[in-house]
Amino acid sequence: MRLLIFLIALTSMVSCGDPAGATGTSSGSDSVTSTVTTASLEARQLESPDIRVTLTGAQQEGVLLIGQFAEQQYKAAEGVVDGNSVVFKQSEPFKPGHYYAYFTDGSAMQMLIDQDQTFSLSGNKGGALSEVKVEGSLDNQLLYETLAFEADMAEEFRVVTQGLGQLQSGSPGYVELEAERAALVEKREAFQDERFNKYPNSIFTAFKRAGRNPRLREIRLADGSLDEKAQVDGFREDFWDGVNFADIRLLNTPVIFNKLKRYITELTPQNANAIIESTDMLMEKVLPHPDYYKFIANWITLQYEPGKTTVMDGAAIHVHMIQNYFTKERAFWSDSMTVYGLQQRADQMAYSLVGQQGPDVTVPGIDGKPKRLYDLKKPYIAVFMFNPDCEHCIEETPKLVQAYEGLKNELDIYAIALDTDAAKWKSFVKQYGLDKFTNVYDPTNRSIFKTYYVDNTPELYLLGPDRKIVSKNLKVTQLAQAIELAKSKSK
Repeated sequence: MRLLIFLIALTSMVSCGDPAGATGTSSGSDSVTSTVTTASLEARQLESPDIRVTLTGAQQEGVLLIGQFAEQQYKAAEGVVDGNSVVFKQSEPFKPGHYYAYFTDGSAMQMLIDQDQTFSLSGNKGGALSEVKVEGSLDNQLLYETLAFEADMAEEFRVVTQGLGQLQSGSPGYVELEAERAALVEKREAFQDERFNKYPNSIFTAFKRAGRNPRLREIRLADGSLDEKAQVDGFREDFWDGVNFADIRLLNTPVIFNKLKRYITELTPQNANAIIESTDMLMEKVLPHPDYYKFIANWITLQYEPGKTTVMDGAAIHVHMIQNYFTKERAFWSDSMTVYGLQQRADQMAYSLVGQQGPDVTVPGIDGKPKRLYDLKKPYIAVFMFNPDCEHCIEETPKLVQAYEGLKNELDIYAIALDTDAAKWKSFVKQYGLDKFTNVYDPTNRSIFKTYYVDNTPELYLLGPDRKIVSKNLKVTQLAQAIELAKSKSK
């Protein structure tokens, strides 16, 4: 119930591509009809910019024109004061996209820049969007007309959304508010669609259409009630319908990054399997569009790099991205050695993902005799990898010794020393009381090569009774909880 209300609220709020006002929704079957393509954009002649911005009441000195590529903002130009205006003028055209004129007092005016780069904007600091005057730019005329219209509707949407959150789904009051919200959406769609249909190839249309949220599908169960799970799944599947991936101008706006982040981190359940499924769905859409493919593949891969994500076994997503999308055939922006290095790293990580059978290793122990991991008999095994000189290892090891006392009836610990020498290893074992564990060390690392991936020490894996990896990258304080969680899942 709460998730459905959340999605309803999202269809009424500011969309991804719209920093200053609310946007509309679109049907899940709505397809992009624009004929703008990468080739047609590159063939156009962009004019030298001469942009005049007047914001009465704002500080005129030091105004910057800020552009955007995906999530990164950059200084495109510095304004020159001309009377009560600021002018951005140069011989080199600006890249088509979304920009802000930022004033030193914190004020700002947004604008769209495309082929026609000679125009003026004027308004009052703190004034209404409807008061902004545009000369010489159809895109910005359309933008500010639409922003003003949507700002006027924002309060109506807020009241309806708040009311829906307070009522029981299916109640008379809820149904009445749903109808009211639908009417508001229709009104907003009609306003936008009139402009989209009249100017299908404009950057305004590409930007605002891409920022639209899909309409929730009307999917019902056998008893007539809404199938909320199916609605959520459908919303996610339809989420990119308004984006024309052949239009590279959108990468120079906030809409693509904002949609990508929301799609992956909010609309997709935060587990590795679901994120991989959503990612594959999106990557299939952008595969024919190199600029989008490169950006999205890089962003998702870095988002789930080991050590940078809190998603359980985010490494599985990282490995999946590299093995499927950073191949020598597809990673056209990387040299062969970089791709080879990434593939090698992913191959090593793939041996120790959650759900995989824990690699069985045999490593020499304190007495010089081989100690096999799978010879340990207790239901759970913690594989603890450390370096005697590592500060975090020195901090975590006493905690592990203490935690073991309360878990020793069901837990064995297989402690592997890495990147050290025998003397330091034996001294560390004695100093910190690790003699209760199975302690091993292989100076050649051959016995543990391509087994348990270690990003940073200490590294702590947990193996279950079937010796599959049930948790990894654990803190010692999470060990007991991880065991209990594994027990509950096995019931």
